[in-house]
Amino acid sequence: MTTSMKLSPHTTLSDPQTSEQLGWPGEEEDRPPSWADRLRAPFLWLVLVPTILVGAYLYGFAADQYVSEARFIVRGSAQSAGGGAVAASIGRVGGGAAEGGASSGGAEAMALRDYVNSYDAIRDANEILDVAAIYQREEADWWFRLDRNVPELMTRYMNNMVTVTRDSETGTGILRVRAFRPEDAHGLAEALMTLAERLINRLSERQRNDTLNNARREVGLAEARVLAARDALSEFREREQNLDASRSAAAAGERINAMQGQLTMVRTEAQNARNFLRADNPQYIILQNRIRAIESQIAEDRQASTRGGEALLQQLAAFERLVMEREFADKQLSSATTSLEGARYETQRQQLYVARVVQPSLPVYPLYPRRMLILLSVFGCLAIIYAVGRLIASGLRENAS
Repeated sequence: MTTSMKLSPHTTLSDPQTSEQLGWPGEEEDRPPSWADRLRAPFLWLVLVPTILVGAYLYGFAADQYVSEARFIVRGSAQSAGGGAVAASIGRVGGGAAEGGASSGGAEAMALRDYVNSYDAIRDANEILDVAAIYQREEADWWFRLDRNVPELMTRYMNNMVTVTRDSETGTGILRVRAFRPEDAHGLAEALMTLAERLINRLSERQRNDTLNNARREVGLAEARVLAARDALSEFREREQNLDASRSAAAAGERINAMQGQLTMVRTEAQNARNFLRADNPQYIILQNRIRAIESQIAEDRQASTRGGEALLQQLAAFERLVMEREFADKQLSSATTSLEGARYETQRQQLYVARVVQPSLPVYPLYPRRMLILLSVFGCLAIIYAVGRLIASGLRENAS
């Protein structure tokens, strides 16, 4: 019986198949990454290349932008000139109420900010200089250049180039204007400050006129009431032929009282004469006739005072109503006149205006664009997005395996 034996083939350590069977690493795994592998890296194309392109544009093509700055306050005529009082009573550019003479300065300053950020300011500034030409200079790059002179687009563009803020420490308003030339930034800032002064003056004048017109209207109504009351009183006097019904009534009362006293005396005299004279005595008859005449006159005066369309009491009541209406009208006129004088004083005391703390500056060094800050921001944002994407991709691969 023979036994056959098979020998395994000769193997070497350099055989790739044997190396994989033995679990040793191959030559491809030990090989360092080539330049082609590095060029295919996602970090390069997603982070570094965009950052380099942005940096090339910022440092090679982006135009310099100069900033002209002006500072101002909105205050009233009644404010004191002290520094602390000024800071305390300034109209708030960012909101809030003002104190002292400029109680409405905050609202006026907010209107000033809204005006500067509106197309009305651009349209008014075009009367002084060509705003569109300022931002379409040949120095301007295509990214920051004003493309079209359309109101909506131009307003949005100007809101980025012109800003109005408030210094929280001093309360002053800060106007900043950016342009591609120093003289353009200075000229536009000066024009906007001039327009702001016109706006505040116009709003203050309108408020002043409204207040004075309301006071004058009250005075006119009071004057009309006084004239109507005096005309009614004059018509009454002409119609009744009586200048003063109250005096006539008082006189009638005094006359009746006098006749009552006279009647009492005549009656007393007649009573005394009856004791020693006969009834047919002429002297006694005369006394009796006087008594009847006085009684008849008293009766007539009383009837005239208490009854009939021309009764003195009715005249007196109508006269007193007219006199009372005239007195009320005179008081209303006096009050309205006092209010008018007070309104004139108050409007002069609280008249608002724009006070320039710092005149618009002529810049000499471009502050924008902030190239390094923009470049670092772009790199940081792209790196964060890349890292988040890698984390999401790793999580998806682990879930898939």
